[in-house]
Amino acid sequence: MGEDKFDVIIVGGGLAGSTAAYILAQEGMEVLVIERGNYSGSKNMTGGRLYGHSLEKIIPEFAKEAPVERRISKERFSLLTKDSAVTLEYAGAKTGTPGCESYSVLRAGFDRWLAEKAEEEGAMYIYGIRVDDLIVRDGRVCGVIAGDEEMESDLVILADGVNSLLAQKIGMKKELLPSQSAVGAKEIIQLDAATIEQRFQLNPGEGLAWIFQGDCTDGRIGDGFLYTNKDTVSLGVLTTIEDIDGKETTIPQLVDRLKNHPAVKPLIEGGKLVEYSAHLVPEGGYSMVPTLYRDGVLLAGDAASLVINLGFMIRGMDLAIESGRLAAQTAAAAKEKGDFSADTLASYQQALEDSFVMKDLKFYDGYEKVMEDRRLYQDCPAKADRLFADLFVVDGSGAKDISKKIVPGLIEGLENYNN
Repeated sequence: MGEDKFDVIIVGGGLAGSTAAYILAQEGMEVLVIERGNYSGSKNMTGGRLYGHSLEKIIPEFAKEAPVERRISKERFSLLTKDSAVTLEYAGAKTGTPGCESYSVLRAGFDRWLAEKAEEEGAMYIYGIRVDDLIVRDGRVCGVIAGDEEMESDLVILADGVNSLLAQKIGMKKELLPSQSAVGAKEIIQLDAATIEQRFQLNPGEGLAWIFQGDCTDGRIGDGFLYTNKDTVSLGVLTTIEDIDGKETTIPQLVDRLKNHPAVKPLIEGGKLVEYSAHLVPEGGYSMVPTLYRDGVLLAGDAASLVINLGFMIRGMDLAIESGRLAAQTAAAAKEKGDFSADTLASYQQALEDSFVMKDLKFYDGYEKVMEDRRLYQDCPAKADRLFADLFVVDGSGAKDISKKIVPGLIEGLENYNN
């Protein structure tokens, strides 16, 4: 293999990497994917939600063959105190219209399926190998080094995850600050399909995405989440690295805290824990996006920090897939031109700017500062609890003028958002 030269070597067999490999192989290019895990998805702990629009452009009606779990038909968002939940639910018909569908997925199976699709098109995968370094000659990336093995290529696409140590080595990316990354811990709890549908009031094949804020993170910056799968529930907590230091409550204890909350505990009662995992997650935001191209190399997916976390919505998979698609198109154009210089690869940046990826990141630019306001996690749940208790609880002590609380509360909320 050391004597071979590939058109493109992709480091990382996740959604971004396998999407790029699938398209490049379709273009007839020699592409090699190097994945450190034993198979694509083996290291990915995400049990979450895939917005299908980006993959739909590449593999139409992919959900008919892909190992998706359930089509999300219900959205819930809850503010939690220790013993209460103020919950907003949305169940609209538009969630099931073409182009708007989203699905709960377990990445171990889903990533493996996408990698197999790329292999069917002719992409080559190598598993269980770590890329230690990049081959750089005269400032241009020319391949990868894995142990004693050197593999050359015209282009390297780094899709190697949130830290992307390889991108750091060549100065394309800085080490993430504690405030820029989070730790996610997740349990997969087994329940039969009928029980899931009965408890979460779902039709067969339909699913729920549920985000929590407040007590589940013990007042820290972060979220809790629950996604219903075919016969399991993915439940976990996400909190920033910065908020871990000096705290007595550990991440596993936060997961237990959410599991035992009165709003959640009855819904998973009798379930069997079948998997526990934890992983580093980029907090994302437009300001975190690093340099995405230079001579002979592109960044895609989490390596490019393409993540949006709005508190009530977490996106990364659809952005990763789109970045993989655009990276592949850029590589194919560079191959046709016979030029893999930064000047040519700059079209990747422009393609991302023209796509929903950068448009959405720019639209929500600065929102991460809103999410860093600790009042969202420490004060808002308690205020919401008091407000709705006054609205719904009747104790004979006399009616309360809720308008005097609601209007000032809304004004305060708008002022906090604008600031």
